[in-house]
Amino acid sequence: MRKSEHLTTQNIPSLIKQLAIPASVGMFFNTMYNVVDTFYAGLISTEAIASLSLSFMIFFLIIGLGYGFSSAITALLGNAFGKKKYKLASIYAHKGLFFIPILGIFLGLIGYFAAPSLFILLGASEQYLNTSIEYINPILFGTVFFMFNFSLNSILVAQGDTKTYRNTLIFGFFANLVLNPLFIYGFLFIPAMGIQGIAIATVLIQVLNMCFMFYKVLQTKVIHFEKLEYFIPNLRVYKLFLSQGLPISLSMLTMAFGSLILTYFVSHYGMQAVAGYGIGYRVEQLMLLPALGLNTAVLTLVSNNYGAKKYDRVIETLKVSLKYGFIISTIGIVLLTLLGRFIITQFDSNETVVNFGVDYLLVEIWIFYAYIVLFICVSTLQGIKKPKMILYISLYRQIVAKLIIAWVIVKYFELDFIYLWFGILFMIYSAAIFAYFYTNRVLKEVCNKTI
Repeated sequence: MRKSEHLTTQNIPSLIKQLAIPASVGMFFNTMYNVVDTFYAGLISTEAIASLSLSFMIFFLIIGLGYGFSSAITALLGNAFGKKKYKLASIYAHKGLFFIPILGIFLGLIGYFAAPSLFILLGASEQYLNTSIEYINPILFGTVFFMFNFSLNSILVAQGDTKTYRNTLIFGFFANLVLNPLFIYGFLFIPAMGIQGIAIATVLIQVLNMCFMFYKVLQTKVIHFEKLEYFIPNLRVYKLFLSQGLPISLSMLTMAFGSLILTYFVSHYGMQAVAGYGIGYRVEQLMLLPALGLNTAVLTLVSNNYGAKKYDRVIETLKVSLKYGFIISTIGIVLLTLLGRFIITQFDSNETVVNFGVDYLLVEIWIFYAYIVLFICVSTLQGIKKPKMILYISLYRQIVAKLIIAWVIVKYFELDFIYLWFGILFMIYSAAIFAYFYTNRVLKEVCNKTI
């Protein structure tokens, strides 16, 4: 269990690279996984791509909560490891292992009954609606496996292991290349399932990855079967999970609602706009992946060093990760400016869909710097166990400001599609600037308390 001690002693820039690069590679393959899904959906129809876009927004409502609580468990474990309280860390790990999947089962059932109404609200009807439901139902029934993977990964990341999850994502990408056409078109005894086959392939891959990750967690000895009472629910520990996890989970929930809000207003421009937005969003994620890797590195390093009361290393982590993030963002902006249209055309040849995707992308890439600041500040606040402001920042940028800006641009002034994204750009930068100054103020307060 002393595997994590290097996180509080080794050189910060080196540790960020050690943690962020595997995480970024894993996220790259995860995004490429989604790209493969989008590619095969495009072979079915533009309607299938639009259905994937709608379904993703709804499923993110569920996955966002899982991610939020897993981040909280990572932070709590990291703090315990930093304080060298290994028994406490083991108790957190055991309690957290089933906490998130149980939540996932509950949310999956809600999603199953609510999805049709949400699809209709977002403009789906007739075959478009049926296609969306065909895709989302298997995903919702498989939610528990996604959630188990969140739980297992939170335990590994807290100890500085970002490679295991990376390996599962790489495996998932290549497995998806094989399983998608197999389930879509059928082979031998496997029937042709169309878009539903894409969803079933995803759930199967999650099950396989869960088995491998559980094996890796058992090797760390943080989870074991020597004291079965560790698995028994404990209200005090669960209350701690809720206090630390609820702000970030609700923050992720507001992101999901924010995506639904955007999808709703984008749907005013037609189904082709939804398809173009969906493609552009996935292409954008390709360049945000290194930022998400930094996000993981910052959470791990800040939580461990905060637990060890090495606050100078916490501040250094924030500064170095921001520097790396700005370099990565600049590279992403240049690449997508040059190659954005070409990449989008690989998913749909419809010129109208392509134009919508390009309009989205060429504005959104300039928000990369703001995203970097937000991601890193959020991880820092989680790591020092000060997550409450995260929710308020998310409510502002995902719900309140986004709803006002979108309504004014789309409904009131009835401006063209591209102006919606200029409004979003302004809103996200304002949130990033506030998050940066707030995080630095909190860090100064923490440091002053130790003097």
